[in-house]
Amino acid sequence: MAQRNLPPVILIDDEEHVRVAAAQALELAGFEVRAHERAESALNALDKNWPGAVISDIRMPGIDGMQFLARSQAIDADLPVILITGHGDVSMAVEAMRAGAYDFIEKPFAVEDLVDTVGRAVDKRTLTMENRRLREELAVQSKPGPRIIGDTAPVRRLRQTIAQIADTDADVLVNGETGTGKELVARALHENSRRCDHNFVAVNCGAVPDNLIESELFGHEAGAFTDARSRRIGKFEHANGGTLFLDEIESMPMHVQVHLLRVLQERAVERLGSNQLIPLDLRVVAASKVDLRAAASRGEFREDLYYRLGVVMIDIPPLRERREDIPLLFQHFALVAGARYQREPPPPSPSQLQRLLLEDWPGNVRELRNAAERYVLLGDSCGYDIDRVLGAGDKIPTMTLPEQVECFERSLIEQQLKATNGCIKDTMAALGLPRKTLYDKMKKYGLVRDDYR
Repeated sequence: MAQRNLPPVILIDDEEHVRVAAAQALELAGFEVRAHERAESALNALDKNWPGAVISDIRMPGIDGMQFLARSQAIDADLPVILITGHGDVSMAVEAMRAGAYDFIEKPFAVEDLVDTVGRAVDKRTLTMENRRLREELAVQSKPGPRIIGDTAPVRRLRQTIAQIADTDADVLVNGETGTGKELVARALHENSRRCDHNFVAVNCGAVPDNLIESELFGHEAGAFTDARSRRIGKFEHANGGTLFLDEIESMPMHVQVHLLRVLQERAVERLGSNQLIPLDLRVVAASKVDLRAAASRGEFREDLYYRLGVVMIDIPPLRERREDIPLLFQHFALVAGARYQREPPPPSPSQLQRLLLEDWPGNVRELRNAAERYVLLGDSCGYDIDRVLGAGDKIPTMTLPEQVECFERSLIEQQLKATNGCIKDTMAALGLPRKTLYDKMKKYGLVRDDYR
């Protein structure tokens, strides 16, 4: 049976009978063929991320094969272009290969030769794209600062949003439940901005007593109030040039919210007991575990401050909405804990991972990290009951059996795709699945192999 779902191929030939015959032969071999009569339309379909190969006739009206080769190389010098030549064009094809063409096929050609050449070309392209992805991933991982781990769609969107706004001055409001990683997002914004060489200053608004929070944020002069014996530089001033992170901003008293709004609007701070405005050049990232808009409608938070803070809003999904990331996160935290405590963590078994997937995790990523640390500290070579890690008794799963099976199956496929850098052949072998079954399951769970390359 012919294999399906091989990389796509662009086929360009102005002769319809050649185009149709070549397309049929390639489709029977499993390739997705996108046929073009003219090179102009094919060029419009190309970009640096094109995952397959291109076949082009040399003699065509308009842009011929040689001109197409030059233009396609300008888009991507590594794109494999196979030229179809007539009897009198062989010398021209040899010249084209010196210029960077992948290969040429002389008319009339055998179907087997066409399929074989295209197969080698797409294999080369796959290797090229995998190497690019690895280099990009290495560059990302080599950057300073925190990493946001996960492969689910919500986490990929989160990383994309951070990348888009990190190097701007826009204030950001981060929404998320306790333990989802709001400070991690704030630090990622700071470390990936031009402010990364300046201070990142974090303030937990809920942990500072009401009578001290204004002094903590804005600073004070000596004698500004009882016990103010010397000048104090506030957090705003200390963060000048960098990033100020205001965590649990919903806990900030109303009278301080008024002062904060003025500082944000004027981008200047006045120490308590002083009449001198100090200009500020900083970004403010605020975080809340409650719905500030709803709090504002109840009169528990200033509406004007809510809109001033929320120039850009980032919502962090709770762990229960990204369960497929749990095995990856757990193993990451276990490795980190193993390095800290100088212990080799035992790899969790499939049944243990499934137990982790069934947990509700009300404490989100922070709770999972603590569980991984307990796993490293309490596990032993004789095996380990994951329920002891979770501190759980006879817990009733919150998912039905089909939901549990699907969640676990998706997680295993996703982990294998990541381990093989999106290589379908290796993933099939590791999971013992036929190609069609694997593709059907990937389609069912919304998994795209390019996301792991």
